[in-house]
Amino acid sequence: MKKALVVKNINVNFFSKKEEDYISLTDIAKFKNSDDPRFAIQNWMKTRYTVEFMGIWEKIHNPSFNRVEFDTFKNESGSNSFVLTPKKWIENTNAVGIRSQAGRYGGTFAHMDIAFEFASWISPEFKLYLIKEFQRLKKEENEKKLLGWDAKRTLAKVNYIVHTDAVKKHLIPKNISKIQMNNIYASEADVLNVALFGKTAKEWSE
Repeated sequence: MKKALVVKNINVNFFSKKEEDYISLTDIAKFKNSDDPRFAIQNWMKTRYTVEFMGIWEKIHNPSFNRVEFDTFKNESGSNSFVLTPKKWIENTNAVGIRSQAGRYGGTFAHMDIAFEFASWISPEFKLYLIKEFQRLKKEENEKKLLGWDAKRTLAKVNYIVHTDAVKKHLIPKNISKIQMNNIYASEADVLNVALFGKTAKEWSE
């Protein structure tokens, strides 16, 4: 699911995948060229520094990165005739740091490491505001998660007495040992744990 933040009156979309954030280069580029941001992205990608930076990032994070094609791009980069688009980079090198999506709500997205580098090329001022706004949004998201977790813990505590009383009244047979009774309590308590937290007590501990 895409989210958005506002930087210097520009809506900058981003999305998260496998706990990694991808920010819209298309939206960032609008700070430099609002009519056709694609040109700003292509001009940035054709520089030798950018090609080397993206290549190093892929080598660190992407085992399937095509290093042979990367070397070809690196050798050609910087020349007046060299042209590199996001689609060409992705298809030829099997890159994962940049993602290109077609359609009305598409555009070019990049991992936050790469997106911040692009923002620096667009404008150091814009980059700083982008980082600050991104950090603020992430802090809010984390606080909401913590509040949600605390609320669930409180709910579990409130319901635990009711739960154990019900277990004692309806599920525990008479004339059993204390160990057997504790095992039944633990088993039924985990029903509550799984319902609220998606984990048993043992799984949470591990």
